[in-house]
Amino acid sequence: MSDRKVFSPDSVQWAYCILHQKLRVYQQSNIPAQRDEIENVVSSYVMQMDRDLYDYISGGNPDYLMEHSSFGKDLADAVDKLGKLMNQ
Repeated sequence: MSDRKVFSPDSVQWAYCILHQKLRVYQQSNIPAQRDEIENVVSSYVMQMDRDLYDYISGGNPDYLMEHSSFGKDLADAVDKLGKLMNQ
């Protein structure tokens, strides 16, 4: 990840807040339907978020935050990357 990319602070903070909250619930949930709903909400949000920001945090992976098999790992990774962007 390049440290030189600049995004609107609002878009980074908004994405961080949404994904961070969803990550905390996802990690604590043992209800499959609730976890599936979180995946649906996040994928819907991702489809509407700042495309440059998505491309940046995804590293160009079009399946990032969209695949069930890697969702938990991707969500934690996205929150980490967005947190680092907010602290730049």
